[in-house]
Amino acid sequence: MASLRLLRWSVLVAIAPAIVSSVTLAQGTIPARLSDAELWSLSAELSEPGGYFRSENLLSNETGFQAVIPALRERIKPGGVYMGVGPEQNFTYIVALQPKIAFIVDIRRGNLIEHLMYKALIETSTDRADFLSKLFSRARPAALDTASTAERLFEAYDAAAPDSALYRRNFAAMKTFLTKTHGFALGDSDSYSLEHIYSAFFDAGPRINYSFPYGGGFGRGMPTYATLQTATDTVGKNWAYLATEANFRWLKEFESKNLLVPVVGDFGGPKAIRAVGRYLAGHHATVSAFYTSNVEQYLFQSDSAWVRYYKSVATLPLDSTSAFIRSVGGGFRSISSSGAARYGGRLASVTCSIQDLLKAFDEGRIRFYGDVIAMSR
Repeated sequence: MASLRLLRWSVLVAIAPAIVSSVTLAQGTIPARLSDAELWSLSAELSEPGGYFRSENLLSNETGFQAVIPALRERIKPGGVYMGVGPEQNFTYIVALQPKIAFIVDIRRGNLIEHLMYKALIETSTDRADFLSKLFSRARPAALDTASTAERLFEAYDAAAPDSALYRRNFAAMKTFLTKTHGFALGDSDSYSLEHIYSAFFDAGPRINYSFPYGGGFGRGMPTYATLQTATDTVGKNWAYLATEANFRWLKEFESKNLLVPVVGDFGGPKAIRAVGRYLAGHHATVSAFYTSNVEQYLFQSDSAWVRYYKSVATLPLDSTSAFIRSVGGGFRSISSSGAARYGGRLASVTCSIQDLLKAFDEGRIRFYGDVIAMSR
């Protein structure tokens, strides 16, 4: 009997480290918050030199971006790692999926500066109405409170007049908050970019769209900020970060903990995605969602950029639940007989398993952008 008990104890001792290791890996070691110095240093360490894109993308143009959220919430548990590209649409995905940390990788340094703008405005705002007052530099209309719907908020601010004096005060306060309170080292070009971006929101107000300030035919039919924040999923639920006060408060806390890390990086470049992967591997953390918009469409216009991109994605820590979120907007219509993508009207966002797509890539089954879309639902 004594020998049997000893055997059982030996087995338990042998198993225990594996159990502890599994729990540790599942939980990861991502910090609960980053200091200001840690955030700024991490962003710089992960980043590449800025590159070119044909438009500024101050606002999303993807009206169907919420359609995939219910299925993603069933697939993905809170507490993972979110990666994304572009401006404000990421906030809605982040609030819905509630990751431990988020990395926004974009080729444009202007996108990093825009996220710093948002960070300052979100952190210093008491509620959604206060945030919109600062974002658009318009005096807060009467009767708005924490129970106001997104529709009511945007109706009120659309009717409010822009205030140039308020704009100047807000910009000065925002720059001071970023450079003095947080201690971020913004150079002259960053300060110019910050003012340029903020002035666009002042000039256009709630009617700003993807193509502002260029206008003309390029902006025709693009959704406005109000349109995007009052959109819904396929059953009529609005998941937007400004849909409810609870959503905004969650994002405000996330930003206040410095857990949204803006990174300058080319998806087809040599560093940024791989550097994020190394950081996550060092913290035993797994990417749960990677929002790519329609960037892959542009990568496939090069003979090798898309190959470099998928090889970089393969270095990220992943599991069977890790999902791409992509937009088949930006012109995708159908797949031709050759496997190439045809382009036309915008469609809703879609998702697919990252591991499944990488397997198809390794097996040579990904040759065109249409092959990627064919794996998406």
